[in-house]
Amino acid sequence: MLTTCVGCQTAQKMIAPSQDRDWEPLYSVLPTAEFRGTETTIRNVRYCKYMDADTYVTDWYDKSFDVRNIRAVDFVVMPFPGNPALAHTQLSFEIDPPGEKPDYVVVSAEVRREKGETYGPIKGQTRQFEITYVVADERDSIASQTNFKNRDVYLYRSTATPEQAQRLFMDVMSRVNGLAEKPEFYDTLTNNCTTNIIDHINRIQPRRVTYDYRVLLPGLSDKLAYDQGLILHRGNFEQTKTQAYLNPKVAAATSSENFSELIRR
Repeated sequence: MLTTCVGCQTAQKMIAPSQDRDWEPLYSVLPTAEFRGTETTIRNVRYCKYMDADTYVTDWYDKSFDVRNIRAVDFVVMPFPGNPALAHTQLSFEIDPPGEKPDYVVVSAEVRREKGETYGPIKGQTRQFEITYVVADERDSIASQTNFKNRDVYLYRSTATPEQAQRLFMDVMSRVNGLAEKPEFYDTLTNNCTTNIIDHINRIQPRRVTYDYRVLLPGLSDKLAYDQGLILHRGNFEQTKTQAYLNPKVAAATSSENFSELIRR
């Protein structure tokens, strides 16, 4: 009789990261970016449509635009329910072609979970997960969290100039393509959503972000961004955070074609 050694499977998994696992549908397709001069096409922008927290229909589409039309980037913070010092963070790039309404695309470094896997910070330090970059529609990445997963979401406009936002996007897409070619392990402390954002910023502007304990506690990363002038100030920090709170706006805008515009009013 053949038996399965769970410990052996775990040890084998930890040897090297892989693209070939039985992934959760959310993570089954990897994004990539193609460039022709300043024109880009992002393949596999995710737009999962949720019925409840655990029921959704997966969908992907391609998005093409001129990188020169990226005019801004927003910083999104999603504290963990019950432990707000921990959070997921991501970036949303504003694409604003002349004569058209702005569009947005979210980029998020995440644990690439297999079917049945659950995330845990300790497991995240022991080579139990691969890391992936999700490129997503805001109605997926933001509305799913507020409407179905009972999470608070805060959106802050960064102080990046259009040129800096474009350079940041290019650096992020280079990482997207790199991970599609060569997988990496996620690490709770050194290769997570927030450390990757900081690495991108510091690559386009060396030493722009100074590390401190708030990098290890991403739920406090918005205060770090405020203190270091990375996000626009709307008064003091508490006033800025209050204005950044999205949940009521998302609830009112979920069914609107102008979702991204309405949550920013």
